[in-house]
Amino acid sequence: MLMKRKELKIGNLTARIPLIQGGMGVGVSLSGLSGAVAAAGGVGIISTAQIGYRDPDFDRHPIECNLKAIHDEIAKARKIANGGIVGVNIMVATKRYEDYVKAAADAGADIIISGAGLPMTLPTVSGDAKIAPVVSSRKSLSVISRYWNKKFGRKPDLVVIEGPQAGGHLGFSREDIEEYTAAGTKNYADEIVEILKLAAELEVPVAVAGGVYERADMEHYLDMGADAVQVATRFVTTKECDASDAFKQAYINAKKEDIVIVKSPVGMPGRAIHNAFLDRVAQGERFMSQCHHCISMCNPATIPYCITDALVNAVKGNIDEGLVFCGSNAWRADKIETVADIMEEFS
Repeated sequence: MLMKRKELKIGNLTARIPLIQGGMGVGVSLSGLSGAVAAAGGVGIISTAQIGYRDPDFDRHPIECNLKAIHDEIAKARKIANGGIVGVNIMVATKRYEDYVKAAADAGADIIISGAGLPMTLPTVSGDAKIAPVVSSRKSLSVISRYWNKKFGRKPDLVVIEGPQAGGHLGFSREDIEEYTAAGTKNYADEIVEILKLAAELEVPVAVAGGVYERADMEHYLDMGADAVQVATRFVTTKECDASDAFKQAYINAKKEDIVIVKSPVGMPGRAIHNAFLDRVAQGERFMSQCHHCISMCNPATIPYCITDALVNAVKGNIDEGLVFCGSNAWRADKIETVADIMEEFS
């Protein structure tokens, strides 16, 4: 019989269930999903990645639309959350990153989770929000924590360890992903243990992300010493997820061999569901109309396609015209669930 697990405490915040719903952009985890997870006793996370894509003025003023949408989505999530914890995920690689953080803090986000780079300046613009770096190695946590302590007298309120089985853009080289997963010559659990040791020294709670799909996965990481898990892919195929029904169905239709590692136009490897769009990219077709000012390292003159357009197409349901990011377990989805049922499983 599974034992009931302890609560997750992040400073003065308490989640009844030690589960953080992972932030999924573009438009996959907005107020609907995050609010439902928060209401059910977990930590609901809104992704700010091109969060304003539905605004009629988005093509002309994407950043302004995104900053406005941050306020709007947090406010809507609060109404659903019934007092639960609502936060945001903001990529360090985002153009005008600090403006996004300020917008989230001003809108009253409880916690700001930040990866896709080292969030060195996060404490300067996060206001009263709790702050959590996403790391994949002990070294990266060491660099961040030392810098934050020296410059700001601050330490993380939470650390999120994101492993190589996560979805979307990944903080590993393609070679490392293969070594940790398919080839099996490296064991990422060893790195998790080292990060947990440093976090214990810092007296900071830790959530493990990447490949967490069911209660047994959570039990495994909590037994290793983590305080929580972060779950993303499992929540895509829920009634409350903010993506289109066609996007959810792509997960349900996917087979294990359909989950592939792709080279994102922004230079990072990513995990996605194989589709006709990826075939056309592989054949050399170029899909580039205009720049939506999303990622700082993107060069519109040389990339094969706009990552924003590809992700927007997918989340709206134009699957064969878009990029369907996913985690390694997306193929396991076989039905539409509810957030409440999933949270009950993890409670």
